[in-house]
Amino acid sequence: MNEKAINVLAFSLGFLLLFHGVDKVLNGTDFIEEMLQNANVPYAKYVTYGVFIGEIVAPVLLIIGRYISIAGGIIAFNMLVAIILAHKETVFTLSEHGGWSIELQLLYLSGGLALAFLGRRN
Repeated sequence: MNEKAINVLAFSLGFLLLFHGVDKVLNGTDFIEEMLQNANVPYAKYVTYGVFIGEIVAPVLLIIGRYISIAGGIIAFNMLVAIILAHKETVFTLSEHGGWSIELQLLYLSGGLALAFLGRRN
């Protein structure tokens, strides 16, 4: 395994995703709670806080290089849930610039999966 490549992927994925988590800290997660309630998820108010695990805790773990496999798996799961809840209407559409509408979400998901399969466990 190429440790440098894993470290670059882990740091960049964590660094870029952390901005999304900070935004949720600053601006709230009410819209996520509403999506969960609309999807009939039990205890939506509490499940909403899971976004902080996926967008704050896991990215910080990647940035510091700890529990990379676990953090990658958490991010992949977080992005899968985000696609299902927030982007399901745009899965089969293109953006105004011709790219896939969910390409950013899929990049985060695939980066998380790659780290889950390749990364260190400590």
